[in-house]
Amino acid sequence: MTESAPSTAQGGEPPTERLDRLLHAAAAPWLGNLSPISLSLAWADWAWHLGVSPGRQMELAARAAQLGIDTWRVAAGLDGERPVGAADDDPRFRDPAWTQWPFSVWREGFRNAETFWREASRLPGMTAHHADLTAFFARQWLGMLTPANFLPTNPVVLRDAIASGGAHLAKGARHWLEDVTGVRWPGTDEPAHFEVGRDVAVTPGQVVWRNRLIELIRYDAATPRVHPEPLLVIPSWIMKYYILDLSPHNSMVRWLVGQGHTVYMLSWRNPEAADRDLSMDDYLRLGVFDALRAVGRIEGAATPVHAMGYCLGGTLLAIAVAALARRERPAGTDDLPPLATMTLLAAQTDFAEPGELGLFIDESQIRLLDDIMKEQGYLSGEQMAGSFQFLHSRELVWTRRMREYLMGEREQPSDLMAWNADHTRMPARMHHEYLVSLYLRNELATNRYRVDGRPVSLNDVTLPVFAVGTQRDHVSPWRSVYQLHRLTDAEVTFVLTTGGHNAGIVSEPGHPGRRYQIATRPAHGAWTDPQAWEAEAPAVDGSWWPAWQRWLAAHSSPPRRPRPVPAAMVLGPAPGTYVFVRHRH
Repeated sequence: MTESAPSTAQGGEPPTERLDRLLHAAAAPWLGNLSPISLSLAWADWAWHLGVSPGRQMELAARAAQLGIDTWRVAAGLDGERPVGAADDDPRFRDPAWTQWPFSVWREGFRNAETFWREASRLPGMTAHHADLTAFFARQWLGMLTPANFLPTNPVVLRDAIASGGAHLAKGARHWLEDVTGVRWPGTDEPAHFEVGRDVAVTPGQVVWRNRLIELIRYDAATPRVHPEPLLVIPSWIMKYYILDLSPHNSMVRWLVGQGHTVYMLSWRNPEAADRDLSMDDYLRLGVFDALRAVGRIEGAATPVHAMGYCLGGTLLAIAVAALARRERPAGTDDLPPLATMTLLAAQTDFAEPGELGLFIDESQIRLLDDIMKEQGYLSGEQMAGSFQFLHSRELVWTRRMREYLMGEREQPSDLMAWNADHTRMPARMHHEYLVSLYLRNELATNRYRVDGRPVSLNDVTLPVFAVGTQRDHVSPWRSVYQLHRLTDAEVTFVLTTGGHNAGIVSEPGHPGRRYQIATRPAHGAWTDPQAWEAEAPAVDGSWWPAWQRWLAAHSSPPRRPRPVPAAMVLGPAPGTYVFVRHRH
């Protein structure tokens, strides 16, 4: 398939190499599991280029002086201020209290500092990766130092403290103490809990297949007649499947079976240390191909299957479809049922521009992750969380902590938050292979990704494709998802929806404020760049789910009575057992 990961077995490891690995793994938690070498090289690249560029130094000095004068003009009341309210693109400063002196000065100074570092962090001659890293971490430092994060410099927090007579500050101090000690303060309200199988992942169904990597769930029909072509869902292996079966009101699975579709769902097993050598080929064979085979045994080997993949599950599905479409199919796949369509939700196939997540993926970072995983055999969800918190530090860290510790407002748990905290893991070999082959080398988009030793090409795919991107996606930026149009001549229906990587997908009908754009490029149609597509595609208010369901129905046969599951294939009720597999401390 791809170049094999370094052996994860410890036998035969030279003592010097083991010393280095243990040192790196021990230091990683203190560094947020980020490579200090990558960060240092980026800083050095910036510093050296600035040091040998006196002209650029003078430009930046003049720019800093100009922005400083602008700040003092606001302080002296000689100049207008930035807009407050919805017109301000930073929600931290939208309250009218920020227009009052001295808060207006601090706000203006902070925004000018952002402007300065946005210009100063990129210098001619820097590598693109180092320039992106420098700009990103400049934003992180400024986000930490914003006046909105501190009691004396935040007028909203000061007003709340005075109005509550300090009660909210005292409550926030208790929240801080609880978080530091892990001990709940007496009298603190018990947060709501979302239990798998009771509150979330409750759509009725049966587990109909199980191997060492997946359980396959078939959901009970909710209508007397269903389309003959079932839908097989491949969720990402870095998330529990029930993101698509949250509470009954926003469960995509429940909604689909209510529209007359038979739905099958993969539930990935959470790997343990013994699974360290599971590879991408194993995920393809034990995941996608075994699931397709099991669907064919129930629905009929000649019955076409709609396949849908979400996030990296979509990338894996695209690899599988390309492998099945090439002339030399993978070994042991001749008995798989045919595919009717392919749907990719927030799934990249071209990783040339992977967005801000790509900042944390380079050779040095992968080496650090390999050192961490070699000892424990996997990468845990907690170890991955640092990178994702960096991507959303303003919302997930600073604004949240400000409200919890300075205003005493605990964020109320939700089904999506409960799912997000249900961490998953990735086996060492597979994690290394997908980072190297997809993120570093972009092999899928360049027809170099190998399955069974032979390269696959998405240009072999002729199935109708439905692809969804989300506007605020830091994991799979929609312009990167859109690049699928370049990689295949198949018919592609593309949707761009409001929301982020998760909230944009979990976008049930009736969800307020939802909007999407949709357009279809016919097979062998001309290329349209993402900017032109966004300007031309018609916009529709509401959820994109009904548009997708109409597309599925249009590529399906007339409904019939659902097929019963053979009693011998029923292994137990949904949500199965693998969804409960967690880390054993």
